[in-house]
Amino acid sequence: MMSEDRASLYEKERPELSPEVETYITLLICIYLIDKRKIDMAVNATSQLVNRLENWNRRTLDPLSAKVYFFYSRAFELSGRLAEIRSKLLAHQRTSILRHNFDGQVVLLNLILRNYLQYNLYSQADKMVRKVEFRKEYASSNELARYYFYYGKILALQLSYTKALEYLQLAIRKAPQTSAKGFRSIVTKFSIVVHLLLGEIPERNLFRSPGIKNSLNPYLEITQVVRSGNLNKFKEVVENHKAIFDKDRTTNLIQRLRHNVLKTGLKRINTSYSRISIVDICKKLKLDNVEDAEYIIAKAIRDKIIDATVNHEEKYVSSNELTDVYSTVDPQQAFHERITFCMQVHNDAVKAMRYHEKKEPVENATKENLEDLKIKDDDDMDD
Repeated sequence: MMSEDRASLYEKERPELSPEVETYITLLICIYLIDKRKIDMAVNATSQLVNRLENWNRRTLDPLSAKVYFFYSRAFELSGRLAEIRSKLLAHQRTSILRHNFDGQVVLLNLILRNYLQYNLYSQADKMVRKVEFRKEYASSNELARYYFYYGKILALQLSYTKALEYLQLAIRKAPQTSAKGFRSIVTKFSIVVHLLLGEIPERNLFRSPGIKNSLNPYLEITQVVRSGNLNKFKEVVENHKAIFDKDRTTNLIQRLRHNVLKTGLKRINTSYSRISIVDICKKLKLDNVEDAEYIIAKAIRDKIIDATVNHEEKYVSSNELTDVYSTVDPQQAFHERITFCMQVHNDAVKAMRYHEKKEPVENATKENLEDLKIKDDDDMDD
C-alpha cells in the first residue's frame, strides 16, 4: 500500500513538459540518431515529432519547428524516401503561412525546392519559386545561401545563364567561408560551368579556393579544353570524369559546352586564316559531316561570334577585317555590368544597416514632454 501511495504521489507531483521542452529534447534525440546513422529510428522519431507539432500553434515553437522540419527531411533523404514526404512538406508550408510561422516558411520552401531538384522536377520547382514569396528578412545566411543556390540551379537548367550566375555568386558570398566545404564546392562547380556557357573563362583564383581545390580539378580540365577549342580533348575529358559529373548533377550542362568548344575553335580559325575551305574546317574541328560544319559556321556568323562570309558554291569561308573593339559597344556593356554589381552591393549594405524606429508609448514619455503637450493644448484652447 505504501509503495502504491508513493507512486500515485509521484505521478501527481511530476510536472508536465511544456511543448517547447518536449520538442527540444526529442529533436536532440533525432539528431543523435542521424549522427549515429540509425536512419530508420530517426525516420520514425522525426515523423512522430512532426505529427505532434500539428497539434500546437505557439509562436515560441517557430524556431524549433524549423529545425524539426529540416532534420525530418534529412532523415528521409538519407533513407532514400524523400519523395514520400513531398505532400507533407507542402501541407506544412501552407500551415506555416496561415499561422505566420516565418521561420518555418523559409526552411520549408528550401526543403521543397531540394525535394523537387532531387528528382529533376525543375518545372515544378520553378513554379514554386514564382508563386511563393521567400521571406529574406527572416532567413539566416545559411538559408539564403541554399535558396540562391537552388534558384540559380533552376535558372541554369532553363537557359537563363546570366541570372543563374548572379544567384550562384550570391550563394557563394552568403555561404560560410571556412566551413561547409561540400556546399561551397558544389556551388562553385555550377558557377564554373555557367561561366563557360556564357562564353566566359572563370578566373584562376576560383580554382584555388581553400579547402575545395582538389574537387575542382575535373572542372579545371573542362575549362582548359573549352578555352583551347579542341573537340576531341573535350570528349575525352567528359568520358574520363563522367562519374564525377553525374554525381554532381552537372552532366546536362557540361554536354551543352560542346557548342562553346566549336565556337572557340571557329574563333581561332577566323583569326588565323583569311580564307579557308569548309572541308579543312571540318578536319580541324573533327566534325563528321561537311554539311553540319557549314550549318555551324553560318549560325556562328549570324550570332556574331565570328566576322566572316561563306561562299556556298565554292565551299570556303573568308574572314572579314577585324574592327577595333573600342569602336563597338562591348566596353560600354562590360562597364555597365560592373557599375550594376557595385550599386547592388552598396544597396544591400544600406538595407542591412537600417533599423526599425522605436515608437515610445505615451505612458513612457518624460514629464517634460507631458508638460509641453499640456502647455500646447492650453494654447490651442486659448486660441
